[in-house]
Amino acid sequence: MSGCAENQVRFYPRFTHIVLLSAPADVIRERLAGRANNPYGKRPEELVDVLRHLEWVEPLLRQAATHEVRTTMPLDQVVRTLLALATFGDGGRLDGR
Repeated sequence: MSGCAENQVRFYPRFTHIVLLSAPADVIRERLAGRANNPYGKRPEELVDVLRHLEWVEPLLRQAATHEVRTTMPLDQVVRTLLALATFGDGGRLDGR
């Protein structure tokens, strides 16, 4: 599952892991500008909204997360990290937390 909602904390007990996929603002800005399959985030006001959410929502998500995976690493490494987490649980240092 993915996404973010005000009542998401109600569902946390149903999951073994709550994983935050994160990236710094400059990476998010670059990814939004470069993607071709979705126009969201290309308009200046949308980008401001995304970056504002990153600034005040991400710290709250980080507090609730059991793991954080930084998506600045290559995609295959992100996938391997998530699969290891799903397969082996904590499995050691998956995310540096």
